[in-house]
Amino acid sequence: MKLAHKDIEKDNAGQVTLIPEEAEDMWHTYNLLHVGDSLRASTIRKVQTESSTGSVGSSRVRTTLTLCVETIDFDSQACQLRVKGTNIQENQYVKMGAYHTIELELNRKFTLAKKVWDSVVLDRIEQACDPAQKADVAAVVMQEGLANLVLVTPAMTLLRAKVEVTIPRKRKGSCAQHDKALERFYEAVMQGILRHFSFDVVKCVLVASPGFVKDQFISYLFKEAVRQDCKILLENRSKFMVVRSSSGHKYSLKEVLCDPAVTARLSDTKAAGEVKALEDFYKMLQQEPDRAFYGLAHVERASEALAIDILMISDKLFRHQDIATRSRYVQLVDNVKENGGNVRIFSSLHVSGEQLNQLSGVVAILRFPIADMSEAEEDSSSDED
Repeated sequence: MKLAHKDIEKDNAGQVTLIPEEAEDMWHTYNLLHVGDSLRASTIRKVQTESSTGSVGSSRVRTTLTLCVETIDFDSQACQLRVKGTNIQENQYVKMGAYHTIELELNRKFTLAKKVWDSVVLDRIEQACDPAQKADVAAVVMQEGLANLVLVTPAMTLLRAKVEVTIPRKRKGSCAQHDKALERFYEAVMQGILRHFSFDVVKCVLVASPGFVKDQFISYLFKEAVRQDCKILLENRSKFMVVRSSSGHKYSLKEVLCDPAVTARLSDTKAAGEVKALEDFYKMLQQEPDRAFYGLAHVERASEALAIDILMISDKLFRHQDIATRSRYVQLVDNVKENGGNVRIFSSLHVSGEQLNQLSGVVAILRFPIADMSEAEEDSSSDED
């Protein structure tokens, strides 16, 4: 993402002009947009024209519209973002108040204006425009007959391809069919890696599976790379890392990223840091439950007591339609930062973010233990009685 222009006043109202440069930037834009914002972008509109003879024709014209945002639709697989709203700046093709849907395009600038730019949204712009954030990881999570090819970027987990091949069982005295099917499966996964992983960007490729599938696949991959003289695989051999997982399904990616060897290798990536932070929270919940809080009300009280060391919060909460609720989450983040706490905003498109959403979307590890809030509430209510 490129920041072309930024104009924010002292009262936090203003506008920014951004240029999305890659598919992931659409996810960042989705998190920046809220209902009621104004979005100015280039779009295509079908226009009806009437000739001097009275015949009516229609043509598609490119024009620039300014919409008051009403609905935002994001397709996570195609990374496409559509914004629907009413036109608030009349031009020769579109009247005031007319509805239109803009599909934001790569490498075409757009201007976003808000009445209030809060700290979380401004941090998101800074993160999206920082080239150091692009330390990307690819993963092949597999088992016999099933492989998921996944890209783990700083903001999301993208399923790039799913390979499924039926593998017959080994029979007494004959393994030929089983071996042929397995070879077909490995070949399909190899082609998927070449098609979907860009080795210029990817720093590490994790190959994970239960049993010996991963080892057999790596052996096949580089044997074939030598036979076919596939330089791209041979040159990037050091980027491949073999890890154990419990299955070949996408959800096994979480345990793969938790592996200490993987964490050490990916120490410079945001995804590994998020997984480790969540793992620390679960450990704390088991060992010292008075230092592990979740749920907005409990975490807010811990923040008031200046007790929060690490706050983990899902970006999904900042897309809440109710402005008052959204500003509560922003206020919580600001308070924790002011008091020297560490804030981690998890992407809801990451496996770690999905898990955090199951815990209400906001959890905290405390500097010192606080007695269970529910017990304290019961005590105070019994005192009142």
